[in-house]
Amino acid sequence: MALISARTIITSISLFHITLGFFFLTNPATIADQAIVYVMGEAMGMPYARSFESQSPPLAFLAVILAVMGISDLVSLSLPEEVCLFHHWGTQAPIRLAIAFGLNFYTFMFSSTSPLYYSNPRGRMAHPPAHAQNPSYHASSWGGDGLKNRVFFTFAFVEMVSWFWIWVTLREERAQAMAKKARKHSHEF
Repeated sequence: MALISARTIITSISLFHITLGFFFLTNPATIADQAIVYVMGEAMGMPYARSFESQSPPLAFLAVILAVMGISDLVSLSLPEEVCLFHHWGTQAPIRLAIAFGLNFYTFMFSSTSPLYYSNPRGRMAHPPAHAQNPSYHASSWGGDGLKNRVFFTFAFVEMVSWFWIWVTLREERAQAMAKKARKHSHEF
């Protein structure tokens, strides 16, 4: 049996999205100044993004998207348990996990401090500092460099870990529900 139910974890991640939406709308520097953002960014060599220091139209748009996503996820939890947890979230969790993993992979592996582009004297896979200039790196032409910063990396990492936890918990809860249903069905006959 899981320590924390999938419903509780989904509620928490939904409230996290709503909270992020609020802060991106009102004071985005609060998000960029969080300790976890700093620690994850320094550990992975991700650059600091100055665009989170003040409010902007793209951050307001992001705030609305996150708030709507959080509210719609909370509303989906009001569905009957079998439909909500096993059918809806049973398909949503692995898809969101895969998307978060892909975004995390892209953000780290194709940033200016990636081991793919940086030849570090300390070793091939040693992380360079976030402020290192890399002469072999060229910015992407399609605008993907906007995702290569410590705030986005931390968000994608938290999403990846959360959705993996939800997915594992849902699988465990589904197995328990099926076993309970089988026992109930066998007692009827």
